[in-house]
Amino acid sequence: MIRTTLLAGALALGFTSAAFAQADKVTIQLKWVTQAQFAGYYVAKDKGFYKEAGLDVTIKPGGPDIAPPQVIAGGGADVVVDWMPSALAAREKGVPLVNIAQPFKKSGMMLTCRAETGIKTPQDLKGRTLGVWFSGNEYPFLAWMAKLGLKTDGSAGGVKVLKQGFNVDPLIQKQADCISTMTYNEYWQVIDAGFKPEQLVVFKYEDQGVATLEDGLYVMQDKLKDPAFVTKMAKFVAASQKGWDYMRQNPDEAATIVLDNDASGAQTEKHQKRMAGEIAKLLDTSGKGKLDPADFDRTVAILLSSGGDAPVITKKPEGAWSHAVVDAKM
Repeated sequence: MIRTTLLAGALALGFTSAAFAQADKVTIQLKWVTQAQFAGYYVAKDKGFYKEAGLDVTIKPGGPDIAPPQVIAGGGADVVVDWMPSALAAREKGVPLVNIAQPFKKSGMMLTCRAETGIKTPQDLKGRTLGVWFSGNEYPFLAWMAKLGLKTDGSAGGVKVLKQGFNVDPLIQKQADCISTMTYNEYWQVIDAGFKPEQLVVFKYEDQGVATLEDGLYVMQDKLKDPAFVTKMAKFVAASQKGWDYMRQNPDEAATIVLDNDASGAQTEKHQKRMAGEIAKLLDTSGKGKLDPADFDRTVAILLSSGGDAPVITKKPEGAWSHAVVDAKM
């Protein structure tokens, strides 16, 4: 009897191990640290959506010293989350990234200014000190300044650019008149620092006509020649979309799942729940996360108009996006 039980257990364990071994492994590199900005992926893993799709997914958090294009070019990930300006800039420089899905429909980027500076309109930015994120995040800002006709080299008649860390200190300490913020993150850090909404003037990139696509999914172009890879990515995108849909309907629970995956322990429940609610407003609601070519063309047009001594891109990219994955039959 004992022998039979042990044999049955061994067989069950063997089947389980075999099933796990047959799961397709996928590694995704995030653009930033573990937070609700990426809740859809953590939810998909926690709720078993990836497992149901036959996937064994590893989620790699990002950080200030991690550039997704470099990670995937070096073979450290199968798919990365990146902003389109950064991805297209990398593509023009020789890293052939291709957008395979676009879970985020709207941009969350803003410029947040202290009202006491007297800034009321974009024209008032002339001669001001503005905090700007770099490492690929500066491209939408440069395009906006080009549209306004404001130089960013510190010369007279332009703006002075302060290389902003990933915090809101320059605004609080009055080192800058305005700083870069996201609707779901840094803006609320300013509020938590003691500012009231009426003490701030906010310019959303969406409202200024310079919004570019954020948080898309990108793979290396040559990988799309492999039918097996396309099928694997199709399963990954579909399962991830289930995660995003669940997150949109259950933002508080999604925030809790993110916190459970935050190895740093730096995130707070209040902030992550607030972030999840704001992220939900930016998501594509079509159910597929399929890139709209018109959104791609708008992003490219904005980037091409940036001009300056160091343009984001110098020509319209060809082959920079594909519907092969979202349209694939599984």
